[in-house]
Amino acid sequence: MTQSEQGTMRAIVVEQLGPPDVLEIREVHLPEPGPGEVRLKVEAVGINFADVLAVAGEYLTRTRVPYTPGMEFAGTVDALGEGVTGVQVGQKVASLGGRGGLAEYAVSPAAALIPVPEHFTAAHAAAFPVSYFTAYHGLKTLGHGQEGEWVLVQAAAGALGTASIQLAKALGMNVVAMASTEEKLGIARDLGADVTLLQDDPERVQKVREAAGGQGVPLILEVVGGTRFQESLDMAANRGRIIVIGNASREQANMRPVELMKRNLTVTGLWLTSLMGDREATRGAAQALTSLVGSGRVTPQVGPTYPLAESARAFQDLLDRKTTGKVIIEPGR
Repeated sequence: MTQSEQGTMRAIVVEQLGPPDVLEIREVHLPEPGPGEVRLKVEAVGINFADVLAVAGEYLTRTRVPYTPGMEFAGTVDALGEGVTGVQVGQKVASLGGRGGLAEYAVSPAAALIPVPEHFTAAHAAAFPVSYFTAYHGLKTLGHGQEGEWVLVQAAAGALGTASIQLAKALGMNVVAMASTEEKLGIARDLGADVTLLQDDPERVQKVREAAGGQGVPLILEVVGGTRFQESLDMAANRGRIIVIGNASREQANMRPVELMKRNLTVTGLWLTSLMGDREATRGAAQALTSLVGSGRVTPQVGPTYPLAESARAFQDLLDRKTTGKVIIEPGR
């Protein structure tokens, strides 16, 4: 008799917030879907820096414990809750359920499900929702990127960085990519980045400005924060748009509003959770992404994969910048 037949499953449980080693694997009760929910047999979980911050208690919203991390995951619909329509048992889907993915089975609101292209593996499906919706909103919905414009992509070999490069090129934009090693810059070039620079190049600010004709870049996807935030302002063109998506440095950034006035700069925050509540914006992003995925111009970049029992190592490797692409955990392993 399998664990699911016994009504139990393996899951990661966080009892107290802290570093990745607070992740514990346990046998817990199999969750039941409530009204408007579905249960998935989880095949792959995409791990984001936001997951690391949530476990550490440093995310945008308060993390309530105990809980099971894993905000995006993919698998097969296993059971339907009351009132769910348009979804079938056995259907392959991805979910932006927000939490609960790091388990053999997970419950998700039916409204959070995303159809999976037939040619996607479970890992590709789990690597898609957060990074590609975020990248699209950063480039178009909030960034108003235009064909022929330059965009600066930081942390270019990570999950969001690789998604941003692919989407920017598919939208006809020019890309300056920054990363920490030559190996990671090679990944950015393979994805189409026009100019690549080491993030610690002592002349990085001037080189970024020169890459865009000496005037600076019109659009910057800012994920580093801290003391590097000032550099993003310095790299921006007059009337440039800086889209703040993350704070990988985990440091406080300081900004003097008068600097924005001098060059008519715009700084905009992006948080996917709240944007997903905007049905019109979500529908527009989904339509655009579906078209790009279907044409083969966009393919999620799957990084290293880990079994459920090594979730803590996966989180630590992501925190230590050892990974490229989307970190994937496979609960079935």
